[in-house]
Amino acid sequence: MHGLIMDHQLLVADIVRHVERFHGDTEVVSRLPDDGGRIHRCTYADVAARARRVANVLDTLAVAPQTTVGTLAWNTHRHLELYYGVSSARRVLHTVNPRLFPEQIIWIINHAEDQVLFFDECFAPLVDGIAPQCKTVKHWVAMTTADKLPTMKNVQPLSYEELLAAASDQYEWPSFDEREAASLCYTSGTTGNPKGVLYSHRSTILHAMAACLPDVMCLTARDVVLPVVPMFHVNGWGTPYACGMMGAKLVLPGAGLDGASLYELFESERVTFSAGVPTVWLGLMQHLQKHKLKFTTQWRSTVGGSACPPALMKTFRDDYGVRIGHAWGMSEMSPLGTYGSLKNHHLSLPKDEQFAVEIKQGRPIFGVDLKIVDETGAELPRDGKAFGDIHVKGPWVVSGYYKLDNDPTIDGWFPTGDVGTLDPDGFLQITDRSKDVIKSGGEWISSIDLENVAMAHPAVQEAAVIGVHHPKWDERPLLIIVKKPGQETSRDELLGHFTGKIAKWWTPDDVVFVPEIPHTATGKISKLQLRQQFKEHKLPTA
Repeated sequence: MHGLIMDHQLLVADIVRHVERFHGDTEVVSRLPDDGGRIHRCTYADVAARARRVANVLDTLAVAPQTTVGTLAWNTHRHLELYYGVSSARRVLHTVNPRLFPEQIIWIINHAEDQVLFFDECFAPLVDGIAPQCKTVKHWVAMTTADKLPTMKNVQPLSYEELLAAASDQYEWPSFDEREAASLCYTSGTTGNPKGVLYSHRSTILHAMAACLPDVMCLTARDVVLPVVPMFHVNGWGTPYACGMMGAKLVLPGAGLDGASLYELFESERVTFSAGVPTVWLGLMQHLQKHKLKFTTQWRSTVGGSACPPALMKTFRDDYGVRIGHAWGMSEMSPLGTYGSLKNHHLSLPKDEQFAVEIKQGRPIFGVDLKIVDETGAELPRDGKAFGDIHVKGPWVVSGYYKLDNDPTIDGWFPTGDVGTLDPDGFLQITDRSKDVIKSGGEWISSIDLENVAMAHPAVQEAAVIGVHHPKWDERPLLIIVKKPGQETSRDELLGHFTGKIAKWWTPDDVVFVPEIPHTATGKISKLQLRQQFKEHKLPTA
C-alpha cells in the first residue's frame, strides 16, 4: 500500500521558485572581483529573474539538456544566477577550481566536455592560455558588461550582461526525474587525474535541507550568511542552495578573502553566519590582532576542509565571541557528513570538557551513516579509543565517479580515506588521512594531534607534521613551522612544548622552519608537496 501523497520531484528549480515567491525582497550582496571591489546589491527576485534569462541564453546557444556548463568564477550574484539557472534548466553546472594547475583545468574541462564556459574577467589570462586545448568548449562567456570585455588572443568572448539583456526573463522550469544530474565537481589534492563527482537534484535538495537543521548550520530567514568557502569548492558546501531554501540574506565576497576585506563585509553587512577553511580564519584572526579590532555583531561560523586547530577555535571564542562549529566531509559527500553540536548532557560539563568535545569533527547529521573499520573491514567499537578507516553511506554520498567504471564502494559503503575514532555519542575525531598517518615501529602517530599542539605555541603561525624515513622505526614525525611575524622560537623550545601533552614517543624527532607551507587548491596543507620537499631530510635520531 502506497501513501496518498503527491509525487513531486525534488529539483533545484523548487528553491528558485520558493525564494522568489516568499523571500524575493531579501538582499544578495556581492563584492565584484572585476570592478575594483565595488559592492553590488540586488534581491533574490532579481537573481531568479536573471536565472531565467540564463536558461534562455543556454537555449539560444543550443546547449542541449544534461550538457555540462562550466564556470571559472568567484562568489558573486552572477555565479549564483548560474547555480540556479543552469541546473533548473536541466543542464549540469560544472564549477571549475581556478586554483588548480592549468594542465589539470584543461583535463577537467575536456573530461567533463563543457560546451560553454562562463568566467570572471580576472580569469581572462588563464582562459586565454587554456582555450586552444579545450576542445569541447564552443562559447566562452566573460561575466561582465560589453564595454569591459577583455582583449584575448585565442578567444572572442561573449558578454554575459549583453547576453542576458537580450534574453527574456520568462521561462517555464521543466519537470524531470530528480535523479538527473544537477552539478559536477572534481576532487583535488589526489594522485593521478581528478575524479568527477556528479550530484543529482535529489541529493542536492536533501543535502541543503540537512545543512539547515538546528544542529548543523541552523540557517534561518533572519540570518546574514557570508560563505567564504568558494562556490567552486564542492558547491560552496551547499550554502547557495541552503540560503535560498531558507531565504537568508547572502553576502558574497568575490575574490576578497583577505582579513581586511572580510572584516569590512562582516561589519558593514552585520553577518551572522559564515563558513570557510582554517587558513581563512587564521588570516582574519591575524588581521584582528594586528589592528586591535573587535566585532560589533555576534556571529557563528563553520570550519571544514581540514582540521581546525583548537587554539584558533579558542581564540575566536574567548577573544571575539565567535563560536566555530567543526564540520567534516568531502567532495564525495556533497560535502557535509558530521557537525560539531553538543548534546544535552554535555551542557552540564565544565567548559574545558565541553571544548574537548567541540574540537572533534562532530557527529553524523541525519542522512549520513558512518562506521570505522580495521584493515580486514571488521567494524570497530565506538568507544572513542579504537581508530580505523572511516566508511560512510547516505543519499548524498557518491556511488561512482563520472566516466569511471570501477565501483569505489565496499558493500555499499564509501571508504573516505580518513582515519579516526567514534565515541559513544557518535562524535568523530579525525586522526589523519590514511596516507598521512605516521607509522612508527608498528604503531600509528596522528599528525593532526601533533599539529594542534604546535599551533598552541604563541610563536607559531602555521604547523604541519609529516613522516620521514627512519632506519629503525620506519617513520618518525618531522615538524614544519611557519613563525608569526616578529616572533622567535627554537627547535628545543618547540619540542619541549610537547612535554606532557602527548605520549612521549610521539614527540617529533626534528623541527624545520620555513617561510611558508604549501596548500592545495582547496586551502588544505599539501602533505604531498611537503613529503616530496623533505624526502631526503636526515633526522638527528637516525
